[in-house]
Amino acid sequence: MLLVGGYGTVGSELARMAAGQWPLLLTGRSPAGAVDLCREIGAEVRRWDLGAPEPFRAAVRAVVGVVNDPDDRVLRAALAGGVPYVDVTRWTSRVQRAAALASLGRPDAGPGAPVLLSSGWMGGVVPLVAAALAERLGGADSVETSIRYDLADRAGADSVEFMDRLGVDFEVREGGLSRRVAPLSGARTLTIGDYRTKVARIDTPEQFTLPLTLGARTVTTRIGFSSAAATSTLVGLGRIGFFRRARGERWRPVRRRLLYAPGDGGTAALRIEVEGPLGALLATVTDPHGQARLTAVGALLGLRRVLGADGAPARTGLAFPESHPLPQTVPAALEAAGVRVEVTPRDPAGPVAGAAA
Repeated sequence: MLLVGGYGTVGSELARMAAGQWPLLLTGRSPAGAVDLCREIGAEVRRWDLGAPEPFRAAVRAVVGVVNDPDDRVLRAALAGGVPYVDVTRWTSRVQRAAALASLGRPDAGPGAPVLLSSGWMGGVVPLVAAALAERLGGADSVETSIRYDLADRAGADSVEFMDRLGVDFEVREGGLSRRVAPLSGARTLTIGDYRTKVARIDTPEQFTLPLTLGARTVTTRIGFSSAAATSTLVGLGRIGFFRRARGERWRPVRRRLLYAPGDGGTAALRIEVEGPLGALLATVTDPHGQARLTAVGALLGLRRVLGADGAPARTGLAFPESHPLPQTVPAALEAAGVRVEVTPRDPAGPVAGAAA
């Protein structure tokens, strides 16, 4: 297995999980940083700088992209070689571009291999859980996700790229209609696991994919920080248009100071609400080991999916996490990986989940 970016914050977590199951080849720009990890798990490391023109060749069974692939070099190589591919790093516009590229394929290629674009929040965990709830509800009319981002948690440098799009309006589906919304709008306060958290809207890939795959008419994702003051500051900056005006390289250091201050470890907590023909369910997903590990768990489930190692045959061609053929197995798979999943009924006619702010 080739893990591109396999010794970064998320990559090293994934490498440790996968090491006992498959031989691993890790790549990145600075292989010297992987020496200790490779010694620990018995993996091989080679240099592959995605920003450099040099080609890279390796005979591998599958590829997982755990680092930003801005020019689709990893995806193109996997498509050309007919190698199963999983990616967990793309924001919405790049998921759309990758989906188009994977769908076009190559006229001279064979039947192809699985391509799983698993960049929904936390390595596809959010859409996977949404699909599991939709299975129980006879479908999904609406999916609402609220994320608690722990400021004490570890985070790789690539994570800020996802959050660094707070000045760009994005498209969602509401009531079956397309609508553009501003990042950090629609703030509200609700309970996520054990925490009262103020959250506001953010662009995430599942808001693009879930209407296509599950037929959801409304999909909403909000995010908030473990510090209410930090969330309020970002919401306030959004309201005055700071992120719109502070785009571009000149303001990049300022944005990074606002959005990227990784700690030593925290707890990842998600709240996923699905309404369907048979009622409404609320899932609370918690990983005490933090968001990097939860993302790695999502990537591991994606790797099993493209290899057909999760109880169902692999399918060639493009897929998203929520296309899983056995969604009812997802909660147990997450629990087996140390992720807590609590599912409770919710009255769809009940009060709004949180107060507007």
